[in-house]
Amino acid sequence: MAKYSDIKGFTVQTVSTDPAASGISAASWASGENMSRGNNIEAQGAGASGTAAIAVGGQTGGPPYAATDKAEKYDGTNWTETGDLVAARNNAAASSNSPYDSMLYFGGTPPGTGVNLTESWNGSSWTEVAELNLPRGSNAGAGTSNTSALCFTGESPEGGASGPHTDSNEVWDGSSWSEEADLSQGRREAGGTGTATAALCIGGSEDPPAHINKVEQWNGSSWTEISEINTARNENASAGTVTSALTFGGRTPSKTANTEHWNGSAWTEVNNLSTARSDSYAGGGTATSTIMSGGETASGYTSATEEFTAPTDFGQQIQGQLFYNSTADAFKETITDVPAGSWSSGSNLPVSKASIIGAGTATAGLAFGGNPGAIAETYEYDGSSWTDGGDLNTGRFDGVGVGTQTSALGLGGQEPSRSDKVEQYNGSSWTEIAEFNTARSSQGASGEGTVTDTIMFAGNTGSQSALAETWDGTTWTEVSDLNTARYDVGGAGAGNTSAICFAGGEPSRSAKTENWNGSAWTEVGDLNETKDNVGGAGDAGAAICFGGATPSLTANTEAWNGSAWAEVGNLGTARSQLAGSGSVASALATGGESPSVTNATEQWSGPLANKTITTS
Repeated sequence: MAKYSDIKGFTVQTVSTDPAASGISAASWASGENMSRGNNIEAQGAGASGTAAIAVGGQTGGPPYAATDKAEKYDGTNWTETGDLVAARNNAAASSNSPYDSMLYFGGTPPGTGVNLTESWNGSSWTEVAELNLPRGSNAGAGTSNTSALCFTGESPEGGASGPHTDSNEVWDGSSWSEEADLSQGRREAGGTGTATAALCIGGSEDPPAHINKVEQWNGSSWTEISEINTARNENASAGTVTSALTFGGRTPSKTANTEHWNGSAWTEVNNLSTARSDSYAGGGTATSTIMSGGETASGYTSATEEFTAPTDFGQQIQGQLFYNSTADAFKETITDVPAGSWSSGSNLPVSKASIIGAGTATAGLAFGGNPGAIAETYEYDGSSWTDGGDLNTGRFDGVGVGTQTSALGLGGQEPSRSDKVEQYNGSSWTEIAEFNTARSSQGASGEGTVTDTIMFAGNTGSQSALAETWDGTTWTEVSDLNTARYDVGGAGAGNTSAICFAGGEPSRSAKTENWNGSAWTEVGDLNETKDNVGGAGDAGAAICFGGATPSLTANTEAWNGSAWAEVGNLGTARSQLAGSGSVASALATGGESPSVTNATEQWSGPLANKTITTS
């Protein structure tokens, strides 16, 4: 049996039941005590949980309508008025995950399009502290106390002709605000949660008034667009962290009770608020214990409070988490259960293509090039539909792609002659960069590699090839050859030091798999089915191989666990010459021949499972 001492360098949570993929569905909203103030709107707030919260400022019901300086504390049973703000205002933001004895309140209106006022709460009184650099209202916030906070987006005079919304981002260090990297998209009235170094900006609106579903994640130095919420909204509240969060309520444009949960990779709709409402940013706390108070309903302003709670020992499955189950007396890890994975139909490509090239994941995919005609078109997939992206500089087919939807490489292929060209995608356009050493098509690559770290191998150079080249972001370098020359291969890997090559033509079809460890190739376990022109996704320790020709078309999917292949759920459509991309948790199979050229898209999903850790 494992001991705590056997697992070093990790924080291990003790639970009595395993985290569950569906556990969030057991969480729900329940009525709490009404706020002591009468009707109110836009009460900002924060809290350590759904039973320890503070609501600050906002606008009182009218007529006449007026910003308020009132603040109230909630103990899970009662609201109690506490120290007034220095300045009355609404449409401000707060350090969202604060305990109610240490909080920062910043921005807001009136007047006009916002102020730069910041106030600090010490548990008994409010004090003015250093101002924001940019005046703003309808802004969002994150943070853990009155010494660590993040302020982003909002309504600001800087909006200009594009509308009075900003992409500005500022960090509070306990004494002053500093301007840091802007968001990708300006907006106002968004939800915010997290810390000063790890936060989410969720939804919001832009001008002309438009509700958006975009989500961006802050890592302490930059913002990155991640999976979108299912329901576009603004004036929503949020709670939790970058790996486990909630967003709830808001305008869609009508008032909504919709609540969505983020597990670090996808948004899922969960149990709704009892009362649809907007204009209350009083969230904070965690994804399993938060609060919504005040706001505007369809019938007017409200003082109602709702508490969101999860069952005791609730835990959401998150890839890679370690925990100790006290009931089972076992240490466990949450991992992707590849054998239980399955394919489901996605939206078709706008056009049918074979020999297409892919990158990204099932919810953020990229498909480019293809046949017939050495196509230059690029398409982007968001998990539900394809949209046009920037065209390649040189049309091609039978190449290979690596990276993500917003940062990818397109390598080689046919133009129609074999190519050594490399193009890099930045999310909107392709740029030609350094060519590799030997022109080729029908090769493989570490598909989860990056634009600065990948390996390309095998292919058609006029005959089957064993050549391999690594890329370090600047230079291509020839490295040790494969043991068996081949083309029409599948590949998977996470960088230039770890990859696998499988299937292909030698010229006869092959079941061989070879592993790259950064210095040499080693033959490892064969596929169960001999095939070429396959799709592949994953890394050297966990991959899937799907479709291909045997010589007949096959829907067969096999999963690699680092030592052996096992047959798992088949594609819905047998096909070859398809694009594969992603991981064993989230992958795409796009286009191909089935037997005619197809635009079919299928999404692979590998569920999470809790695996007992054993030690020797």
